Amino acid sequence: MEWVLTEALLSQSRDPRGLLETLCRGEASAERVETLRFLLQRLEDEEARGGGGGGGALPEAAREVATGYLVPLLRGLRGRPSGAPDSGQPATRSPRVLRAAGAALCSCVRLARGSQLAAALAEEALRDLLAVRPAPGLAGAVEVLAAVGPCLRLREDGPLLERVAQAALALALGGDAAGTAEDAAALVAGRLLPALGQCGGAALRAVWGGLVASETPSEPGRVGPRLLVLSALAEKLLPEPGERGAGPDARRCWRFWRTVQAGLAQAEDALARKRARHLLQRAVEVSAELGADCACGPLEGNGPSLFWWSEKKKDELLKFWENYLLIMETLEGNQIHVIKPVLPKLNNLFEYAVSEENGCWLFHPSWHMCIYKRTFESENKILNKEGVFHFLELYETKALPFSPEFSEFIIGPLMDALSESSLYSRSPGQLIGSGSPLGLKLQKFLVSYISLLPEEIKNSFLLSFIQKMTSRHWCAVPILFLSKALAHVPRCKALDVEGLFALRDVLQSTMITHQILLRGAAQCYLLQTAMNLVDVEKVSFSEVSAFLMSLRQEESLARGTSLWTELCDWLHVNESCFRGSSTCSSVGLHETSSLNAYVKNLVQEYIKSPAWERENRFMPDWFEAKLVAMMVLLAVDVEGMKIQSNEKWRTQNVLRIFLDPLLDALMKFGTNAYMPLLKTDRCLQLLLKLLHTCLLKGFSTQDDEVLTLLQNFFMSTTESICEFILRRLTVDELNSVSDLDRCHLYLMVLTELINLHLKIGWKRGNPIWRVISPLKNASIQHLQEMDSGQEPTLGRQIQRVMSMAALAMVCKAIDQKPELQLDSPDAGPTERFLSSLQLNQTLQKPHMEEPSSLFEESSSQGWGKIVAQYIHDQWVCLSFLLKKYHTLIPTSEGEILEPILPAVHMPMRTLQSALEALTILPSDQVLPVFHCMKILVPKLLTSCESLCIEAFDMAWKILSSLSNTQLIFWSNLKAFVQFVFDTKVLTIAAKIKGQAYFKIKEIMYKIIEMSAIKTGVFNTLISYCCKSWIVCTSNVSQGSLSSAKNYSELVLEACIFGTVFRRDQRLIQDVQTFIENLGRDCAANVVIEKTKREDHYVRICAVKFLCLLDGSNMSHKLFMEDLAIKLLEKDELVSKSRTRYYVNSQQHRVKNRVWQTLLVLFPRFDQNFLNRIVDKIFQAGFINNQASIKYFIEWIIILILHKFPQFLPKFWDCFSYGEENLKTSICTLLSVLSHLEIITQNTPEKKPVLKQALITVLNWCFNHNFSIRLYALVALKKIWSICKMLHVEEFDALTSVIESSLNQVENMHGAGNARKNWQRIQEHFFFATFHPLKDYCLETIFYILPRLSGLIEDEWIAIDKFTQFTDIPLDAGFQWYLSPTQLCELKPGDWSQQDIGYNSGEADTQSEWTDVQKKIIPWKNNVPDVDLELVFQDRAAKLGKSISRLIVVASLIDKPTNLGGLCRTCEVFGASGLVLGNLQCIRDKQFQHLSVSAEQWLPLVEVKPRQLIDYLQEKKAEGYTIIGVEQTARSSDLTQFRFPEKSLLLLGNEREGIPAYLIQQLDVCVEIPQQGIIRSLNVHVSGALLIWEYTRQQLLNHGDMVS
Repeated sequence: MEWVLTEALLSQSRDPRGLLETLCRGEASAERVETLRFLLQRLEDEEARGGGGGGGALPEAAREVATGYLVPLLRGLRGRPSGAPDSGQPATRSPRVLRAAGAALCSCVRLARGSQLAAALAEEALRDLLAVRPAPGLAGAVEVLAAVGPCLRLREDGPLLERVAQAALALALGGDAAGTAEDAAALVAGRLLPALGQCGGAALRAVWGGLVASETPSEPGRVGPRLLVLSALAEKLLPEPGERGAGPDARRCWRFWRTVQAGLAQAEDALARKRARHLLQRAVEVSAELGADCACGPLEGNGPSLFWWSEKKKDELLKFWENYLLIMETLEGNQIHVIKPVLPKLNNLFEYAVSEENGCWLFHPSWHMCIYKRTFESENKILNKEGVFHFLELYETKALPFSPEFSEFIIGPLMDALSESSLYSRSPGQLIGSGSPLGLKLQKFLVSYISLLPEEIKNSFLLSFIQKMTSRHWCAVPILFLSKALAHVPRCKALDVEGLFALRDVLQSTMITHQILLRGAAQCYLLQTAMNLVDVEKVSFSEVSAFLMSLRQEESLARGTSLWTELCDWLHVNESCFRGSSTCSSVGLHETSSLNAYVKNLVQEYIKSPAWERENRFMPDWFEAKLVAMMVLLAVDVEGMKIQSNEKWRTQNVLRIFLDPLLDALMKFGTNAYMPLLKTDRCLQLLLKLLHTCLLKGFSTQDDEVLTLLQNFFMSTTESICEFILRRLTVDELNSVSDLDRCHLYLMVLTELINLHLKIGWKRGNPIWRVISPLKNASIQHLQEMDSGQEPTLGRQIQRVMSMAALAMVCKAIDQKPELQLDSPDAGPTERFLSSLQLNQTLQKPHMEEPSSLFEESSSQGWGKIVAQYIHDQWVCLSFLLKKYHTLIPTSEGEILEPILPAVHMPMRTLQSALEALTILPSDQVLPVFHCMKILVPKLLTSCESLCIEAFDMAWKILSSLSNTQLIFWSNLKAFVQFVFDTKVLTIAAKIKGQAYFKIKEIMYKIIEMSAIKTGVFNTLISYCCKSWIVCTSNVSQGSLSSAKNYSELVLEACIFGTVFRRDQRLIQDVQTFIENLGRDCAANVVIEKTKREDHYVRICAVKFLCLLDGSNMSHKLFMEDLAIKLLEKDELVSKSRTRYYVNSQQHRVKNRVWQTLLVLFPRFDQNFLNRIVDKIFQAGFINNQASIKYFIEWIIILILHKFPQFLPKFWDCFSYGEENLKTSICTLLSVLSHLEIITQNTPEKKPVLKQALITVLNWCFNHNFSIRLYALVALKKIWSICKMLHVEEFDALTSVIESSLNQVENMHGAGNARKNWQRIQEHFFFATFHPLKDYCLETIFYILPRLSGLIEDEWIAIDKFTQFTDIPLDAGFQWYLSPTQLCELKPGDWSQQDIGYNSGEADTQSEWTDVQKKIIPWKNNVPDVDLELVFQDRAAKLGKSISRLIVVASLIDKPTNLGGLCRTCEVFGASGLVLGNLQCIRDKQFQHLSVSAEQWLPLVEVKPRQLIDYLQEKKAEGYTIIGVEQTARSSDLTQFRFPEKSLLLLGNEREGIPAYLIQQLDVCVEIPQQGIIRSLNVHVSGALLIWEYTRQQLLNHGDMVS
């Protein structure tokens, strides 16, 4: 249009100057500026032809337009509205105006014939470019430079061009201005740089030089601008044919290729990655066009070329890069089924990349790493996993040459990817505890890779690998499997001291994980790694021992485990090879070894007290004692490996030599009053650590010779130690804050000695006797003196705290060994003193005695902590007193007028003090208060109910504030449960039915609620209650379970307990099970106590408790009946809350557990009770249930009818409820009848039952529903076989009908689905193998049946878990643990798998097909004998419309909006039918809103997603071409594809597309060509495009035929 306007203007006036002046006036609109541009270009054309009419005035006019109008316009200084204030900011112009003005300026400069003008404008624009960051004027400056740049002279204006190029590059890369706008960089790269590229010469060299000189960016966000610049200049930076050597050749620059690789692998946005692919593709195309050899080596030197080209290998190179680009292009999609078929091409890339002749890399391996890195960083987790798996499988099939980049990639991106815990989940179908497939792949890969590494490289690689494991916070699962992989690397001398300490750092990093078993297993593997990979000649014993101290002995390295033995063997074999130490001395050892010398010297140095430390009053660290104890025991056990069985005296000698300095020092404790304090502390610490290390779980203490020797050695020093401790604790020698730790040490040693003497045997003359009484009396005397009102100095207060601690220890010792109580059993002075303690009395903070550090110590440690310990010890003493005199505690305080023991005789005041203590004490000190409450609450619950309720609330508040990862949580929880749910408390509360009763139930439900967050909480409660009730049931009294009956809700909740775990929680459980399955091979299993905190153990505890109940005991019977009624009510409540529920949902699981428990209880039910509940059981079968629940209901009905045939009439009545009520239950009833042989075992007259069964079943054999017919025929076949076996003549009249029906179904022709389903249902475990009586056992109920019915593995409870749970013991005569039949050997079959449905919600979305056990082909059921296509045609004829032969299958589509739109499109274009996954969707309002009634005029058919394979195969047999709408490696372009007349169009799911298993059924895949960045269209839009293209082609074909 502008050209027309320009011609018109020139035809009216031949004065260009006037026309230019006219156009330059007025508002600078886009139309005006574009007209000006066309006018100038026309004048420029005329000037070039020599026909310009302006003469000499035209150049001047062009100059005026340029400087007076266009440049100000571009700079934003023109066109501001009149009257508007000058803001100092350039006005913003639209891109259209700027482009037009820039083009006009370019014409002006050429018309002005002035290169000086171009240089001046360029200088001015360059100043604007450098000054404005980023502002509206930037765009104008860019347009000016883009316009005048090509007009600059290469020689004269070369420096200016270089400056412009440098400024433009800096802006485009964003390197010289913080916060440079992204759009500014894009503008410079898109407009200015291409213009400068046309200038060539200095400008292009400057840009290229700047790109080459700068470092390749490592951050993903910095790659994009560089790729933007390279893409803009791609055609100038790559040579063209015939221009060899004329300009830069980016192909020969390694920085160019590194940038391309960074874009392919690291770029965050799709556009940047697309630019990188474009640059690579153009480089390959240019190389092919040039036909000349080219190579670009890496910066590192001798490695393979980053890029090379050889005309001799042109075909192979083109194939390689074609496959490479195809893979990178495919990875841009997010659909795994599209990507997965392309991944095998990656194997071809490795074949091309490695030379078969000399086994070296032809292509730089960094190209392959780009692909893997792209998969690792994809948002699709499945693709991440596929990429990691593919990489780890590389060395399984091929031996790749070594490459440093390969190793760097493993330590970098691969390990980053391996840090994702979800990658380690089990594969579908794998059993729980079978191990992670990725963990196994990783192990194989690491073993193969390290084995192939050159020896000189192994050390650096392994060191870097291990250091990477410490460089981030790893979750427990990845660190476990990485450690396991390292532990399996073959033995080699690869690590030195640095590597050993790196392993130590990993050990310390594993300590932060919360899962104790995973943490322990990781430590075991890391120690095995050290033994396999450390070069012993480069490490010393001291360095090894420092490393071993990083292991937690209570979690991994315990004495007696296989790991300890393995460590001893390693030390034994390599004993003489360790790097020596100048400090080791072997004096005094016969045939000494370096280990023995090191240990002896270690003990000597430890016991010896340095002179400079003698004045240090602080306790030494326990680290050294732990180290010395561990090394002593290791050395002794290593020595034990060397001696023969008849030389055990040598073990004693070696141990004696090691411990001589310790024993000598201990023997002098009682006589040497001047022994250094540090020395005594160290000796006592070592004594404790030696005993504790020996006693750690993992060794049988009865056969432990070393432990026996240690105990004998220390027993001989008991008297000396006791005298020393008594003196230290009673003679006022301890008076500083640091002495509190020392007091704790003394009391620990004393307690250990008491335990030692208790184990070996208690003798009357034992030195312990001579310590307890003086210590007790001295402590009481000190405490009484402190109460005399003396000023509280630091020394007195410290002595008071220590006296109370000593008294608490004595009370614990007497409680453990009552013989230590030397006083009479009656209340003596000690008891009266303890009973009169001023409870919760806070110690006044002491006054400073003198300017010293003592008071500073008290401040630094915190006086509150000291006071809390003092109060804690008070309650320990009081707990001992209450336990001893619990029979004297009155139920109310008025009963005793003159209390001798106030704390005992005044329980209400004591309980109030306990509540006060709970407000004072920290949560880690409240245990003794809970123990006192346990004794007091049962006594006061009747008389002081409100006070007891307050105690419950206060204790619960403390408990609920704790985290279950804290060690104190579990001990506090146990104590809390023991006093709130004490049997006496429960009985009294239930009896009075007051507020306490309801408070206990409230707390019960709070605990159950807490257990959903803190796994294992409910376990503690149910285990304690069941054990206490079992003790009660041992009494023969009829009311033994009366308290349990009042709290049957607890057992009910336990029977149905179990949370649906998150994926990460399930992964942790899987890995823990995997470790447990390793057994004793993993030391962590031996050392770590099995806490049994899994949710399964709640149900196991409840079930084992129920198994112990006796149906002949009336209280037991009433309890079980009450529980059964509550279970049925729970099932009914769940069914009403959600009539349709997903498979494996919480509702499904709860109902499943309900019926499992009812099956366990069934043997105890009598006929009278079943009369009350049998209707509810039958009614439960009328509900739409999942497969597992139907099996349980059918099973229990069979058992009822077998045991009590009197209920058969009620059962027959169920068949007469009407078809509407029976449509979801008839298959259940027919399944029951298939076991009629079992049912009639106790029936004397079988003929009436068989007759009724035959008549009933025959009616259903002719039902229109094919699935019901199948179930009826199975039942008929079973019943008829019984009739024939009994030779019942009355049924001869029915013989022909029955035999013909059975023969017809047995001899069905063909291999259709009907015949397959008949075979499957007969082979199904419930009809073929399952025996309702023989298979009645815990294993079938809780493991076999859930497994065979498709329940998730979380619900499978293996029978060994029942046997491992020993808290509730079963009688030795308990027989029904294991199934005696072959049922346990079966695997889930096709029929059972179909019960699950294609997806989790399928069973809920069915209408007619709600019988979960019956499986047929619904689309065939409606018209079993009519061809589907005939139905379509018949319906279309009735509607009076023409149809095509296109079938659109939308069974995979979920959203009603997409289905509604497709329905409308299919109807408009005359498709022969639309196939849906569920016809119920047409009732959806969203569907109807989009379809606008099209469903009324279009044939619709229902085919479930799981039935698609059979459906597609049938359509193929009918001549249809199966076409998938999907992007695959071999998909056809829609514009090139010719649709057959009989086409079936399969559309994919909105998110996942077409599943891989269906892609194999396709004849062809068609994809829609795309030009944009986004990789996919909406499924309705895609379907509509293909439907229209099919219709268009058929219309053309029809037109050709008519013509």
